[in-house]
Amino acid sequence: MNELSAHWQLALAWLRDFPALWLVATAAVFLLADKAYRLSRHFPLCNPLLLSVAGLAVLLTLLHVPYADYFHGALPLHWVLGPATVALAVPLYLNLHHVRASLAPLSIALAVGGLTGIVSALLLGQLFGLSPASLISFAPKSVTTPIAMAISEHLGGLPALTANVVIITGIFGAVIVVPLMRLLGVRDLMVQGFALGVAAHGLGTARAVQLSETAGAFSGLAMGLNAVLTSLALPLILAVWPLH
Repeated sequence: MNELSAHWQLALAWLRDFPALWLVATAAVFLLADKAYRLSRHFPLCNPLLLSVAGLAVLLTLLHVPYADYFHGALPLHWVLGPATVALAVPLYLNLHHVRASLAPLSIALAVGGLTGIVSALLLGQLFGLSPASLISFAPKSVTTPIAMAISEHLGGLPALTANVVIITGIFGAVIVVPLMRLLGVRDLMVQGFALGVAAHGLGTARAVQLSETAGAFSGLAMGLNAVLTSLALPLILAVWPLH
């Protein structure tokens, strides 16, 4: 028994030293989650992003691996986040004629959706008695993670808290937006994609790409524009918001 335990410990030590361990583990968990999502016939709660986060959390807990070690091992995935976001410009370019034809309603939808996301976070945070730093950290929750962390840090928030809130917002949005819009009778893929981008940033855009190229293009557009809107509007809102 002791010999078996020693072999197991040696195997774990070898795995932990394997340079691409967490890249391979992340990819494997996502592929399994995506398979489960397809087998469930795209059931919203089986969203592959949600299942992947849960699966990796269980794996790290069972193996007693600190998150910092995991993040360091999977860092190349973080590096490709920026280029992947920029690559969304390709389907956007291919659907530029749709954007020009709907410029006015898209502008209104961006203003309403972006400002509602900020103000709702501040109102709910005050309702639950959050500190000013926490309120500022929650406010950019619908913006893609790197930009949200930069906004939070610049305005006096807690970037680490902001990163967690942004990820939770993205997963929730990716799960709930499409079923909610179908329930409301909104079938237009352009509208669904734009709503996903405004409400759930990159994770919502990943969900929109699964719907169609058009939905992905409008989601990428909404994600980028909402980042700009939030960067400009949040300091102005906080200047008049009663934080104390």
